[in-house]
Amino acid sequence: MPADTTQTLQRAIALLDSFNLNRPSLGVREAARIVGLSSSTTGRLLASLRELGVLDQNPETKAYSLGGKVLTWSNVYTNTLDVRNLAMAALEKIHEETQETISLYVMEGDERVCVERLESPQNVRIVARIGRRLPLYAGSAGKVFLAFLSEERRNEILSHTNFKPFTPQTIVNREKLLEELEQIKSQGFAISRGEWTPDASGVAAPIFNSSRDIIGAITISGPSQRFTDEKIEKYSRDILAISGQISRAMGYFGRIG
Repeated sequence: MPADTTQTLQRAIALLDSFNLNRPSLGVREAARIVGLSSSTTGRLLASLRELGVLDQNPETKAYSLGGKVLTWSNVYTNTLDVRNLAMAALEKIHEETQETISLYVMEGDERVCVERLESPQNVRIVARIGRRLPLYAGSAGKVFLAFLSEERRNEILSHTNFKPFTPQTIVNREKLLEELEQIKSQGFAISRGEWTPDASGVAAPIFNSSRDIIGAITISGPSQRFTDEKIEKYSRDILAISGQISRAMGYFGRIG
């Protein structure tokens, strides 16, 4: 691929990455500032993306936002994700039983991404946004991935992890985290109490494939006030059973926990 074509693609992707829930629409100047390009170059790229249906443009404000083609891509991705398809019936079952938020995560690079979530019907609940990328060292699902990755891959990730505290409960000491990961690997599940979001707790378990690799993690999460020791003990058993069921559907027949 010619160098100029590669550069154009990189710039276009950088522009698309500039949109998020806090910035759902962008003008040319703001987008140019974010990606570090001139306004003229940014304007041409945004206009091209609009013509391709990747972006929409407000006729009054002239601001750009993500277009319908992005949703089409998202549907293709989520509907062809085998672990998601195989897990849905089990996720719906545990959602009905617990009445708490159920989430499914996969790894992308050194982060975890929520690819499915069933929100709690209760008034006070934890919302796990689909598509959100989160670090691995904070929260039950992230710790599950770290615990069951190969030692080499885990060390690679931790070697360039910036241990930033999200709450006072976030584990920012590598040695302390490694100790907890050993316990998680032994028992088969992880518990989080306010590590990522204050006053939120979660229980997570891994999903394996036929090669015995971790390919996903499922969580039960909710307000800490509802996650008593008794509830966490029950949810730990429940999620191990569900993760085992999904893993067997993926061709894994080992023991979890």
